[in-house]
Amino acid sequence: MGGYLHGMWGATIIAGAFGLALVVMSLSFFGGAVVVALPLAILIIAGAAVADFTRQRKQAASLQEQRDRARTDKVDFTERDRQTLVSE
Repeated sequence: MGGYLHGMWGATIIAGAFGLALVVMSLSFFGGAVVVALPLAILIIAGAAVADFTRQRKQAASLQEQRDRARTDKVDFTERDRQTLVSE
């Protein structure tokens, strides 16, 4: 990826904790809860991961777009700007 590393999105952490809690609960109570909790936890964690990856991809695309725009924008220097640049 490169660049600055950002922590996980808050909703991703909450969804992951909720999914983990479902798995732990299902394993502690045994019975039919495992049949319901495990697939539900997997879906919640997968949904949170997809949302987080989508958000990161949009951020990266936005940053790249700004870089491209900065490269193509021409800067018009005034005469005073040129004097200042030459004098340094």
